[in-house]
Amino acid sequence: GDKAFAQFLTDEIKEEKKIQKHKSLPKVSGGWELEVHGTEAKLVRKIARETITVTFNINNSIPPSAEDETQEEQKPDEQEPDLTSTPNFVVEVIKDDTKQTLVLDCHYPEDEVGHEGEEESDIFTIREVSFQSTGESDWKDTNYTLNTDSLDWALYDHLMDFLADRGVDNTFADELIELSTALEHQEYIKFLEDLKSFVKCQ
Repeated sequence: GDKAFAQFLTDEIKEEKKIQKHKSLPKVSGGWELEVHGTEAKLVRKIARETITVTFNINNSIPPSAEDETQEEQKPDEQEPDLTSTPNFVVEVIKDDTKQTLVLDCHYPEDEVGHEGEEESDIFTIREVSFQSTGESDWKDTNYTLNTDSLDWALYDHLMDFLADRGVDNTFADELIELSTALEHQEYIKFLEDLKSFVKCQ
């Protein structure tokens, strides 16, 4: 059984490498520095007396609905649809002269992705906003968190503009999807390779 499993994995790795779009991770325009630690990625950008950090994790970032439909409707010869990774991401804005960090928790609404035509529509939304102490690694649940569900639209629009002024806009969000998808695929191939070594190990 293990031999057949290892052979299957070998073929699978070959196939995945064939369809891999990016041999190296795509860049995000606008002077963002990328750091990757396993499945977590961090983009950092410094502008006049501010540091903007965007963090996301590729785990569980592929919407489940994409997979369910393909199982039933797929004809044998059809190419599997491209899976797209749309992770939640957290934007932290740190001003040099304050002890507070503004934290904005953003995500891609499931129904928005892939609907072209609505020119003005944002492809990501802000879910929560809070202040955290700069430099604290653990965020406190005791800090007030503003949930945007019941928010005044004018305030929400100002928050979106605030992000856009710092380079977090639709273009950024599109490039983040591209980066995340490439990173997810890279990690998936690595996982298959590790699994193969594990299965073959006597």
